[in-house]
Amino acid sequence: MEQYEDDEVARKRVLTNGQVLAFIARFWSRRRGLFTLTIVLYLAAVAFELMVPRASKGPVDAAVQGPAHVATAWRAWAFFLGVYVAFFVLRNLAIRAWNPMSAHTMREMTNEGFIRVQSFSSDWHGDTFAGATVRRLSRAMWGYDLVADALVLWIMPALIILFGLSIQMMLRWPLIGAFSTGMVTLYVASNILFSNYYVRNANMRSVAMDSRIGGALADSISSNPVVKSFGAEAREEARIARVTSDWQKATIVTWNRYTDVWLVQNLLLAALQAGLTGLLVDRWAHGGASAGDVAFVIATFLVMSGYLRNIGENIRMLQRGLADVEDVARYSRTEPQVADIPGAPEFTGQRGEIVFEGVSFRYKAAAEPIFDHFNLRIAPGERLALVGPTGSGKSTFVKLVQRLYDLQEGRIFIDGQDIAEMQQGSLRRNIALVPQDPALFHRTIAENIAYARPDATPDEIVLAAKRARAHAFIAALPKGYETLVGERGVKLSGGERQRVAIARAFLADAPILVLDEATSSLDVETEAKVQAATEELMVGRTTMVIAHRLSTIRGADRILVFQNGRVIEEGRHAELVAMRGAYARLHAVTMGAD
Repeated sequence: MEQYEDDEVARKRVLTNGQVLAFIARFWSRRRGLFTLTIVLYLAAVAFELMVPRASKGPVDAAVQGPAHVATAWRAWAFFLGVYVAFFVLRNLAIRAWNPMSAHTMREMTNEGFIRVQSFSSDWHGDTFAGATVRRLSRAMWGYDLVADALVLWIMPALIILFGLSIQMMLRWPLIGAFSTGMVTLYVASNILFSNYYVRNANMRSVAMDSRIGGALADSISSNPVVKSFGAEAREEARIARVTSDWQKATIVTWNRYTDVWLVQNLLLAALQAGLTGLLVDRWAHGGASAGDVAFVIATFLVMSGYLRNIGENIRMLQRGLADVEDVARYSRTEPQVADIPGAPEFTGQRGEIVFEGVSFRYKAAAEPIFDHFNLRIAPGERLALVGPTGSGKSTFVKLVQRLYDLQEGRIFIDGQDIAEMQQGSLRRNIALVPQDPALFHRTIAENIAYARPDATPDEIVLAAKRARAHAFIAALPKGYETLVGERGVKLSGGERQRVAIARAFLADAPILVLDEATSSLDVETEAKVQAATEELMVGRTTMVIAHRLSTIRGADRILVFQNGRVIEEGRHAELVAMRGAYARLHAVTMGAD
């Protein structure tokens, strides 16, 4: 069964439209000059557009008076044309000012959303579909484009035009102007109310379903080798079909609600048209309106009807855009679960001494703590092996040293520095990790090795690869170090990925090294070579080895046997075997398996 974020929890996290708009306004405030210029140009364009219906009255009145007034007709025509050209030019200039404003904002929103997501804890990323997160970030950028264009380029000018034209008519014919003002107010208010209370919830649900599609697709596509190995294509197709079916149902509801709103809008437009023309005919019949007045009112209605249709469409665009931006706006209000303290200094240790002092730690979903007032000291340059059953605390021990989680109690010191008070990035740059299943970027082999030190020269990259016994297979590839490795390194074998990861650790040259059974994916011959390479790598460094095969840790300075977050035995290999305890039993099982 698919596992998704609980709907009730998701609803509680939804921001109001005002909160999302406030989030967008923060970006506008960074470029007040450009924003102000856009608004001024748009207001000037709106002022000229308001004059268009009035300017259309002059040529008609002159035409009715006959050829004797041709000069008056030409002046009226020139005025009409000048008003229209001024409106068009000013609007064009406003859009030219707005375009760079929008592009800057879209770039910054995406960058800052990505930065915020990167700052979230390992738990957050473990609980969230990566594909859904990518979808939210990319969708927010275009959601902003919808919001900004709808609000600034359309809705704001439309409201000024609609009420401005209504006031113009009210000054000449109070009843017609009052009718127009009332209908415009009803039209705009009904759009806002329908959008907020009839469409928004349905729209938010269809947006959430869209994110589910992104997550489900990414999950299946990134795991395609597993799908193929089990011949499970039909099963995955059915799974995606279920997700898209849920999206389809939610989206049809949303679209139908938009259609309902569109029907109401057109009924109101018809009422406006009937009322304006009927009242005008009545005025004309009683001698209260000239031919030019008729042209003025018709032009006014044409402008108003165009803007009313646009304002309805743009309110829908605004609502849809706000829904798309809402996730990233919520990210901006979510504090990182593991955060640097204000003004945290960079980690500067080089010796590699690690001290656990009264450490207590429990995962958020666990009933019992993994570590409870745990104490330990690892000497500089010591080679420490961590063994024990799954769930005993080995991996958690290493994650706490990296400060991937914050402690409930106690402190961890590295070279006398409390890691909770240091910059996380600088701390982790001083810990080189070679995981059991290395994940590589879909970049070149050279870029993957140099990820540990981006300023490394090509010669340094090659040297690191040679020390990791990776140079031979890399050089045999058609593009050598420029070979793209595929998503997560899928184009390389497990042993090749492992050696690239080891080369990366060589290049990092960090004082602390973590090896998570770093040779487990290698054949016997390559394992012997890489074992020699890791022996070289460990020299002068504090090393923690998470061991699954005890044969790889015989030379460790100290072996810690974990059970339920406690060290139940410690010593060297021979000492622990002689104790005939937990380690001796693990060793016997390993020897039997071998």
